[in-house]
Amino acid sequence: MSTPDVTIQVVTDEEAGELLTLRRAAFVTEAQLYGDPNIPPLTQTLSELRADLKVEGVLTLGARSGHRLVGSIRVVFEDKKATLGRLAVAPDLQGKGIGTQLLFAILPHMPEGIEEVWVFTGKDSVQNLALYAKNGYEHQYDRTAGDLTYAYLRRILGDGDGDEVADGDDGPDDGGLDDGATPVARLSPS
Repeated sequence: MSTPDVTIQVVTDEEAGELLTLRRAAFVTEAQLYGDPNIPPLTQTLSELRADLKVEGVLTLGARSGHRLVGSIRVVFEDKKATLGRLAVAPDLQGKGIGTQLLFAILPHMPEGIEEVWVFTGKDSVQNLALYAKNGYEHQYDRTAGDLTYAYLRRILGDGDGDEVADGDDGPDDGGLDDGATPVARLSPS
């Protein structure tokens, strides 16, 4: 597998439309997996996304290949915890390592004092669960909301975090849920 060369930077308001398009394309397979076309990444408006990009304590990184936005990740910082969400990779580049690069790219952006990183994903999102497990996230518990059961995973940060990137196929991209407890985009094709 050849990992595409990407540049990862903070997403700006000027890139909001492109980010919205990327997320919608990436989250379609997750919506299909759960039979729910109304997950937030598919229903969020451009004005809602622009407002989210301005929220203090929220960081959105984007991966670019040339001029094209090919991946993104959203992180919320609260006290000693970071929560990942809406990890998305363009469908034609899923499974090539971009999601893994994004997981590690957040580490240098962590405010001082962050001790753990959480993510949640649908319990049936097997590829998402594998991606997180491969990158040091451990299953903590499941919680049911409506018709879906979500798996919550945590990674404890320590010395050396951010010094290495896991190799291999990243499976689904985010695999998780955003703050609204809905599934997020997958990284690998089904």
